[in-house]
Amino acid sequence: MVEKVPMTAGGFAALEVELKERQTQHRPRIIEAIAEARSHGDLSENAEYHAAKEEQSHNEGRISDIEDKLARAEIIDISKLSGDTIKFGATVTLIDEDTEKKTVWQIVGEPEADAKKGRISITSPLARALIGKSKGTSVEVIAPGGSKAYEIAKVEWR
Repeated sequence: MVEKVPMTAGGFAALEVELKERQTQHRPRIIEAIAEARSHGDLSENAEYHAAKEEQSHNEGRISDIEDKLARAEIIDISKLSGDTIKFGATVTLIDEDTEKKTVWQIVGEPEADAKKGRISITSPLARALIGKSKGTSVEVIAPGGSKAYEIAKVEWR
């Protein structure tokens, strides 16, 4: 059975844009760089050639990865979600029980997770601890930096 990759419509669109950019802009530029480096002769000691080939390998790998994620995407429309229980797409306000510091996280699919933008992957330790919980509940998260306790202050759908 093929495992679905949950993501928002925005996450799906961002992957499509990246795929198109890698296929139509990066790929031709890299092919040109390889051809240019080849014209310099001996390939065994040609750093430009090896760098371009490595960049090509990285780009093609990323293209394959994106195509795979898009093919298995399960787009979840967050605007149709509601309720008090935390699940995919929820925006959760947490209060650190030690420092009283407030943080806000949206639970999204792995391809669109970005901690700097307040989006965490559904597979992260924090998201896994939050799923199924509701406002007013305390959760303990065992993360690489140790154990942290949070109180769920708010659950929103935006």
